[in-house]
Amino acid sequence: MDPRKRIKQSLATALDACVSGGSPPRFAAAVRHAVLAGGARVRPRLCLAVAAACGEDDPTLTDAAGCAIELLHCASLVHDDLPCFDDAATRRGQASVHKAFGEPLAVLAGDALIVLAFQHVTRNAANQPGRLPGLIGILGQAAGAPFGIAAGQAWECEPTVDLSLYQRAKTGALFAAATMAGAASAGAEAAPWERLGLKIGEAYQVADDIHDVASEPAQIGKPIGRDAALDRPSAARQLGLPVAVDRFGQLVDEAVESIPDCPGASALKSHMLAEAKLFLPEELRRRAA
Repeated sequence: MDPRKRIKQSLATALDACVSGGSPPRFAAAVRHAVLAGGARVRPRLCLAVAAACGEDDPTLTDAAGCAIELLHCASLVHDDLPCFDDAATRRGQASVHKAFGEPLAVLAGDALIVLAFQHVTRNAANQPGRLPGLIGILGQAAGAPFGIAAGQAWECEPTVDLSLYQRAKTGALFAAATMAGAASAGAEAAPWERLGLKIGEAYQVADDIHDVASEPAQIGKPIGRDAALDRPSAARQLGLPVAVDRFGQLVDEAVESIPDCPGASALKSHMLAEAKLFLPEELRRRAA
């Protein structure tokens, strides 16, 4: 099955378990709104690609691992858009959750999605129970502190910010979780895959910073200029646009070079390079080609 279809199916299964039955109706709608609005599903597709390269033998578990990463990502977006942080009115081309359902339900929906990530992996590990502790550890590391998404959001509350630590937690954590969970779900050692995730995550964050100064809202489905408005750390602002584009290319090269030996290493390298090209705005993509 196509990776996007696998991810879509796993997300639908996870959401059905979370919001069916006796869930408060508006809460259930807010949770679905947070997940089903679209998105490139970059992180779960990366998870599935790594699992395939490692010789995937339990697609159900791999799909659940990728789904869990996406649920954590969706939760981070809901919280990131809140009035106390970015106060963003749109996300993925539609109203952000707090704009559509109110701030209290947005907070609760984000919280529920974090919990659901762990629940979904647990429910789908019956065939490989020995792999579950490692996967739970990977998800916990990505969600919390000191280098998870909670810490990443917290860096925005500090008077001074270490850009490297901020990007590692804010963005790199979920990319590292994607690569490590992909390997772990296939029965491979997870630790050697962390560097790939951190590097591609840093590249993705640099690309996101570039989009914030070089794209249009309609292209990325969210407001632009937020980094400057909120005086938020940004590679594009700190380095300048040309140097940031060069830095992006360097990080992609370092990511590809870091891919561990595995049965599908060659195919994964080609996949990573093709995916990375899509990170940049189209005009800059043509210049970098």
